[in-house]
Amino acid sequence: MRFSTPPRRHPPESIVPMINVVFLLLIFFLMTAQIAPPDPIEVEPPMASQPGGVAEGEFTLYLGPDGALAFRDVTGEEAAIPALQAAKDAYCALGGCSDTVPPPPVILRADAELPGATLARLMPRLAQAGFAEIQLVTVAQ
Repeated sequence: MRFSTPPRRHPPESIVPMINVVFLLLIFFLMTAQIAPPDPIEVEPPMASQPGGVAEGEFTLYLGPDGALAFRDVTGEEAAIPALQAAKDAYCALGGCSDTVPPPPVILRADAELPGATLARLMPRLAQAGFAEIQLVTVAQ
């Protein structure tokens, strides 16, 4: 009597290679992504015929449409300017500036709706804090 041999079962497809690819993609995207904290104040930079200033720097000061100031996670004019000055002093204490090398410029991200008088009142305070250069961030028209 002849019995037929049972059909061979194919082993199930392994999903291990797919899992490896997914983890490699995850690692790739995490390594290449630039994770930055959100801006403390949302500002819409003013328009200019040529964009001016760099977008970010060591000392980035945000100035909202209502005149609200923010530096890093400190908000309010009475707290932001001293925090900016303290950050400059710490930077200079580490050897980042001297009598011949001034500190990096303040990157001012001011809103386009900000009155000019408010901006003019801020300039002497930044000069008193020891900053010789201020760069205003603008966008091209």
